[in-house]
Amino acid sequence: MMNRKYGKPVGDIVKIKNDFFEHNDKMLEMSAFQADALLCQPKRTQCKICHTPITGEKLYTSQRMGYYLCEKCGHLNSEFEDTDDFANRVYIQDSYENNYSEADREKYENRLNTIYIPKAEFLLNSLKEDGIEAKDVHLLDDGAGSGYFVRAMRKLGADANGIEISSAQVEFANTMAGEEILRQVDSENIAPIISETKCNVLSFIGVFEHIINLDEILKCIKENQDVKYVYLSVPMFSMSCVFEASHQKSYNRHAGGTHTHLFSDSSLKYMAEEMGFEEASSWKFGSDMMDLYRMLCVSLDQNGNSALKDYFAPKFLSMLDDLQMVVDKSEFASEIHLLLRRKG
Repeated sequence: MMNRKYGKPVGDIVKIKNDFFEHNDKMLEMSAFQADALLCQPKRTQCKICHTPITGEKLYTSQRMGYYLCEKCGHLNSEFEDTDDFANRVYIQDSYENNYSEADREKYENRLNTIYIPKAEFLLNSLKEDGIEAKDVHLLDDGAGSGYFVRAMRKLGADANGIEISSAQVEFANTMAGEEILRQVDSENIAPIISETKCNVLSFIGVFEHIINLDEILKCIKENQDVKYVYLSVPMFSMSCVFEASHQKSYNRHAGGTHTHLFSDSSLKYMAEEMGFEEASSWKFGSDMMDLYRMLCVSLDQNGNSALKDYFAPKFLSMLDDLQMVVDKSEFASEIHLLLRRKG
């Protein structure tokens, strides 16, 4: 039986994403730099997911970038191709200090508990409904970043490890964890690792949208019969896209930057079926209303109406969760957490 869940209280996430409010102009500059890198790539000729030729008119343009909605699978494709050259231009190695303060650790633990424990709980609850206990979960987290999801899974009793391209992030994750939970791998070795892993669960938290060779990765998953489940979170074509297209002086968190294409329910279903998987459970909780709130606040400040912003802000925040729940249940929210199960 398929389990579908909607909504998640905003809570402390407002504080965690403060930069989007306080440094709008700086974030816009970063987004413009990333757009420059994409605009000099070859034009995209086919859908990222189903490979249907891209024809017809653009659906819309935002921050100089055109977007096409695939007529076959409903995937949203940027006008220009994500390539290795694009990735080399925009994915700049993060720098981490060798010595981490207690403040760093406290911030890490707060993010872990606020954002990643709920993600892990949803996965384990979904697997339990499929008859799999935490102790029987052997998970490989691909594109593991700073190790948050691996840590969360371990805290909840699962066997979990991760692979990550960035050596700096691997060092940071292992230091925060106090043990080796991630290992550094080069990009060309990721596909072979997926092909050979004996783990029964693969996770890709905010990763699929960044993979240049997505076809190769999906093929490796399909052919590795030891992989029974795939857990992923991806950005969706959603209300946030509309808000961004209509607020061009606000940072485009969702479409743009390193998000060169966005998923839809139909493109995810197509992708799953091509791999021989089906939906086991899903959890939709977007940031659409938070994006709208941020853009309204930024616009009011830009137009000299900071007093009105201060009056409006608490009123809107008190409605935020209720408004987002409406968007989530409309199936047009900005993010999905999806558990796929191998058929048969």
